[in-house]
Amino acid sequence: MTEKSRDLDLLIIGAGPAGLSAADAAAREKLNYLVIEKGLIADTVYHYPVGLTVFSTTNELELREGTLKPCREKPTREELLNYYVRFALEENLHINTEEAATRIERAGDNAGGFIVHTSRAEYAAARVLVATGAMARPRRLDVPGEDLPKVHHRFVEAFPYVRKDALIVGGGNSAAEAALFLSEGGARTTLAIWRSDWENRDPKQGCIKHWVREPLEREMAAGHLRVLLFSEVEEIGADFVKIKTDAGASETLPNHVVFVLIGSDADLTLLRDVGVRVTRDGLADVPTYDPATYETNIRGLYVAGHFTHSRHIKEAIAVPRRIVPAIAQSLKAVQSA
Repeated sequence: MTEKSRDLDLLIIGAGPAGLSAADAAAREKLNYLVIEKGLIADTVYHYPVGLTVFSTTNELELREGTLKPCREKPTREELLNYYVRFALEENLHINTEEAATRIERAGDNAGGFIVHTSRAEYAAARVLVATGAMARPRRLDVPGEDLPKVHHRFVEAFPYVRKDALIVGGGNSAAEAALFLSEGGARTTLAIWRSDWENRDPKQGCIKHWVREPLEREMAAGHLRVLLFSEVEEIGADFVKIKTDAGASETLPNHVVFVLIGSDADLTLLRDVGVRVTRDGLADVPTYDPATYETNIRGLYVAGHFTHSRHIKEAIAVPRRIVPAIAQSLKAVQSA
């Protein structure tokens, strides 16, 4: 049943680090706000592999300086997830989880004001901030057999694949870490990676982190992991994968499970449907917005987080702290006019 509309100063879509930071800033500004999240609090972190050590250091992840205190230098998935959930609870942030935004409708002629439709309700909001992350749509190889049940576009844990033939396709840290987890966990593991990614040693160009590469190379030396430099996956079968090496030869690998980890894209449907302009930035689509205010071409509609140009968690947290006070000031100006 759809709830009656609620009048809000600010509706925030997404309860990841950017959304939590925005909610915290909105509470400090004494705005009437609400966060809606289609999944769970810090849902992207929740979908990290079990036991993963996060790449970023604590100062890049925390919402209050000095409050994230992992057992080691960098937090695990579980420590970070617990931190964000505890922050939301202790600050009594107004968050509705498992409620998906389905449509944003302008309430006037580009004068600000929106009706946001969700899976549970409709909300009238003077301003809307979309902070939904960038992992909604895993990229695909688009090869025969990719829809087989054994093919996954997210890695969770290695335990189901002990003594099984596992192939990981990808070039970044997510693929490398999955290969490491599987190899160390007893799977017969092959990492298919493009030569340019394997030979990349430049941190600014997204190379595999040294704390992942070094144990990977130890697994290779021990004969537990094979790194296959490839050009394309040709076919995925029920018990095999046909793959072309970067030397041009076709090779057929025995296989029980495939992980295609070649990146993800944000779902910008909500923004496109309300009229936000979108441009291409490398492999990803990015909404057009004012780099100072993060307001889109739709007046009163803002964006923040990983699907903008501010793609690191530290900046995703910092941006709402700048723009939400400005939103509050704009609302006060309207009210006093």
